[in-house]
Amino acid sequence: MEEMVLFGNILPDIGLLHDPKPPRKYRERLLTLDDLTDKELRTRYRFGRNSIIRIADIVREEGHRTSYQEKSFPQYRDAGACRRFRMLLMLRLTSLSSGRQSRGKGDIKQGFFNYGGFPGVVGCIDGTHVRISAPSHDEPSFVNRKGYHSINTQAICDHEGRFTNVTRWPGSVHDSHIFRCLQECTHLEESHLSVQDGLILGDSGYACRSFLMTPYLRPTEPCHEKFNKAHMKTRCCIERTFGWWKKRFNCLHQGIRMRPEKVCKIIMTCAVLHNLAVEMKEPMDEYDNEIVNNDDLNIVFRGPVEGRIMRDHIARGFFS
Repeated sequence: MEEMVLFGNILPDIGLLHDPKPPRKYRERLLTLDDLTDKELRTRYRFGRNSIIRIADIVREEGHRTSYQEKSFPQYRDAGACRRFRMLLMLRLTSLSSGRQSRGKGDIKQGFFNYGGFPGVVGCIDGTHVRISAPSHDEPSFVNRKGYHSINTQAICDHEGRFTNVTRWPGSVHDSHIFRCLQECTHLEESHLSVQDGLILGDSGYACRSFLMTPYLRPTEPCHEKFNKAHMKTRCCIERTFGWWKKRFNCLHQGIRMRPEKVCKIIMTCAVLHNLAVEMKEPMDEYDNEIVNNDDLNIVFRGPVEGRIMRDHIARGFFS
């Protein structure tokens, strides 16, 4: 009887253990931009204090304000709000044109020539893959040549590392095919007559065209070797830009677990933010600015010209 009484006294206590706990109340910690140094802000939010405020102003000027943003960023001072602000940028800021930061064609040509010694360059092109989760629709199209799912992101950059063109395709699509589908390619095919009209530098994965210079695979003359050296030194700008881009936005390097449509929006937004970072001179590795005198590039070619003929002309005319 004593055991029964004791057991009976325990049962109510056991029952209390299964009662739902009241929800916890967390006190929000107010952290302002002034509480963090520029280095700490860049570690957390990828931008310094002045740049964060400037980007917030750009969002307001572009008409991307919502009731949520009005509440979260009344004066752009709350660092916790800046985290949410950055996520809003990733999903909402795609309408900002990256072209607003790009300079004139003449400045870009001179900038590339000063750096690598290659004449007439208005952009360097390459592709990079952003890893994604296997999509539920048309999954095989997103498997790249290395065997994982990705978005093949092709970009053209200027001499300062700004993106002047960004396009996104499923990972299985080849770089050369992506370029052929660009409006810029069609425009160059119809209007390009000379080196003065501008050249794009690409690697050997692209077809050599009169406006798209690729390196010699089997150089046979000294001028071919010099051409390849200047080509490589100049074209590395796009590789360096991709490195800065993926270092600043690590999700592009680690991969994004979202639907391809949303990943494409994030990629484009990161490209715009990268351009803003370049414009605002956010810290990044510097590169040397070796000065080389330019030559006259105003040599006109009439009618359709094979890329290899243009390449031989440039090699013998500028690198002999």
